[in-house]
Amino acid sequence: MIELGIAPIGWTNDDLPEIGGDITFEQCISEMALAGYKGCEVGTKFPKNNLPLLKKHLDLRNLRICNQWFSYEFSSQPFETIKTNFKSHLNFLKYFEAKVVGGAETGNSIHGNIKVPVSSRKQANKEVWNKLLTGLNELGKYSLEEFGIKLSYHHHVGTMVENISEVDRLLNETDDRYVSLNYDCGHFYFANEDPLKAIKKYMPRISHIHLKDVRDNIKTRVEKENLSFLQGVKLGVFTVPGDGDIENMGEILSYIKKQNYNGWVVVEAEQDSAVANPFEYAKMGYEFINKHMNI
Repeated sequence: MIELGIAPIGWTNDDLPEIGGDITFEQCISEMALAGYKGCEVGTKFPKNNLPLLKKHLDLRNLRICNQWFSYEFSSQPFETIKTNFKSHLNFLKYFEAKVVGGAETGNSIHGNIKVPVSSRKQANKEVWNKLLTGLNELGKYSLEEFGIKLSYHHHVGTMVENISEVDRLLNETDDRYVSLNYDCGHFYFANEDPLKAIKKYMPRISHIHLKDVRDNIKTRVEKENLSFLQGVKLGVFTVPGDGDIENMGEILSYIKKQNYNGWVVVEAEQDSAVANPFEYAKMGYEFINKHMNI
């Protein structure tokens, strides 16, 4: 069964706290529910230190937490430190009965630095790759066997796993029992890959889906002016499905539906909420997805 969720990053942005600073947690989740969504991911304003209170707020709006980003940092942190943090993360997700844990390797990545051009991303060396692959296998096994939660790795612009060749390596060199893919059509498109070809290639390993569209004029500006990933976000490189320039977005949605995908499809379209009204765009994305998937 396909379930439709949305990420709070359309309202507030953890990497850009100035975006949506005036938007409350209650406004965010109320507008999610009003727009028609049944689930959400987790943002910085969620009261994560008071789980009963958070659950009460979500239950009142018939919303469920489906995933929460985890930064792995195998390249910059000791494994035991990562595992300790990961366990705490899993306990949070288990409380809300989530079935996947997302995230990516972010140690020494550039995606979160607004001053570093996305074009300056460097290839990871063999040592870093080995740490990532070994660490993901171990944490994926731990997550599934101890918590019943599947590790769903998110390829991401500005990190060491960005394009098709890097996703190929990640999936080919990890255990498919313990490591799956959090597919994101917008990040593949931003990385100059065909998102339709990508989802067809990786569907057997996909356990979680992020949907966003891309505005070509902003993407071109990021490339020509040597801007950072976060500068692109602030300028509006991303938007909700159907509002950008990914020409085969409708085909991507239809393909997901035809494959009998069982899991969450989540609108994760970060942009400046002062420019793009979050509720308006959430509703726009919902209507476009429902038109092609009839969820």
